[in-house]
Amino acid sequence: MQDTRRTDMKLLEGGVLKEAEETIKADHVGNNPETDSDSATALQLFLDRIPINNSIPGIKNSPVVELKTGDTVKDAIEFLYSKNAFGAPIVDVLDPEIPLTRFPYRYIGFLDFATLVLWSLQNASKETGKGNFVSLLEKNPETGHTKVGELAKSFLWNPFFPVRLDDTLFHVLLLISKHRIRVVPVIEQSNLKVTGFVTQVQNAVIQLLLQSDGLTWFDSIAEKPLSEFRFENESVSFVYGDESIADALHVLFKSQTGAVAVIDRQTRMLIGSVRNGDVYLLLENEKIFRDRKVVTVEEFIRIETSNQDPDPTIERDMGALLSAGVLQLRNKYRPRMDSPVTNKKTDTLKEAMKNVARTKSDFCFQVDDSQHLLGILTLRDIILQFSPPSMNSNIDGGGFFETTLDLTGCQIKGGTLVCDH
Repeated sequence: MQDTRRTDMKLLEGGVLKEAEETIKADHVGNNPETDSDSATALQLFLDRIPINNSIPGIKNSPVVELKTGDTVKDAIEFLYSKNAFGAPIVDVLDPEIPLTRFPYRYIGFLDFATLVLWSLQNASKETGKGNFVSLLEKNPETGHTKVGELAKSFLWNPFFPVRLDDTLFHVLLLISKHRIRVVPVIEQSNLKVTGFVTQVQNAVIQLLLQSDGLTWFDSIAEKPLSEFRFENESVSFVYGDESIADALHVLFKSQTGAVAVIDRQTRMLIGSVRNGDVYLLLENEKIFRDRKVVTVEEFIRIETSNQDPDPTIERDMGALLSAGVLQLRNKYRPRMDSPVTNKKTDTLKEAMKNVARTKSDFCFQVDDSQHLLGILTLRDIILQFSPPSMNSNIDGGGFFETTLDLTGCQIKGGTLVCDH
């Protein structure tokens, strides 16, 4: 393991992105009409030099489990919980003897554990008394016996947009920024089976982008203060610490942001958060589930005591090698609920990126000097700042794409790439 880790980290430190930057400069040494292209193609010339299999070495660290369209919600939740899996692709198995004609792959979507649990809580009408979460599903068969395939058309379903192991970071950024998806499955080309994931609850892409710290194209974007950006989630969902766990879970389900801030009602200060990744505690601790309408959120976020650094000898900045650990349901690297990751508006985007990478978080809250909540910054918000203009980049001047072209003496005129040399 030590040798593998050393090799993978050496690969990242070798500067995959630096090599890509030199390549795009060489590709545009002249104004050749045959190489003129629109902005997306020009960006691909850069990002297609950054392969997934080499740049995200932890991508196959976690075993992949599968759900079937005929599985019930109850069975799916119990299965994912037993396998310690945060989610799974859905296999279409209406008839295994019939060739796959409706979809190019054997999968039709992705569902995560937290969403299934939160959906079940919202739809279950009968309480269980002293029972556990599974007994709730048994007492509400219209919820527990729902087939996961029947949820395909709901907003719970993550569309299936896969990439191959030999694809590049360009494809990942394209899919995440364009389709608003949280999970990008990685397919083994030989058998078309999912072998790993790149997700918004990973910070592997952020770790990879940070490898270009110090390069002009990166710093020209990343060194801007957060106050200069317009992020998608300008408002953030929150609950007060004296509200119940059930209240927080309801807001968490409705917000669809993956996290709800917890605010002290008296001081209005941020004191913690409840995240999708914490939902498994309802099955882990039956008392929390039974008392969810009585116990306050502030009590809940302080219940968690086992989420300390498991081994001080493990480097917290191992980067993408450990990023696949967040694909597990029980993630020992996740920050505690009562220790929210924060940044100020005066901090730079780079400082925020380093903060979420260091803490292994998938978001950070924006606060003022008094710890009052101002907003939330997700990994998708960060990734969008390094997208081309055609993919909703909100940075003045087109962000990553146009800054990179400036280095080469090129620009886009009328949808065509024009170079000065």
